[in-house]
Amino acid sequence: MNFRVLLGVALMALVATGPMVAQAAERGPVTNLPLPRYVSLKANEGNARRGPDQSHRIDWVYTRRDIPLRVTAEFEHWRRVEDSEGKGGWIHYALLSGVRTVLVQSDMVQLHQRPDPQSTASALLERGVVARVRECGPDWCRLDVEGARGWAEKRHLWGVEPEDVFD
Repeated sequence: MNFRVLLGVALMALVATGPMVAQAAERGPVTNLPLPRYVSLKANEGNARRGPDQSHRIDWVYTRRDIPLRVTAEFEHWRRVEDSEGKGGWIHYALLSGVRTVLVQSDMVQLHQRPDPQSTASALLERGVVARVRECGPDWCRLDVEGARGWAEKRHLWGVEPEDVFD
């Protein structure tokens, strides 16, 4: 095998194993942002493709604006994402936003006035609700959802990791 063939084989292997390589590096090769990380769908619709190019087959179509997605790999203008069920594919970066959102995973999650289970509940969130995240502490996140604001326990949310703390 000559050098060009070996280089081509190595590049194909890199693209094929992109998620594993990117996770080992812990930083995206394009953005230098952490991998994995959470983003949200900026558009009303986004095609998740089998590979990082429009020539690849569409495996999944996301039809819910603001749905949280986990970025697991990067390649040029494409991001490999997965949803709360582990489904996903490659989406063009222009369809994604850095705005943090979460998906409520439990039914009737209480939204409290303070990050304290004894504080007054201001709303109940059904399973499947998407909320914008304002800040997160060790166990609670402050959310905005359709005019309601408050704190929900992190364990009921998909789109934040247990160790995520930010404001």
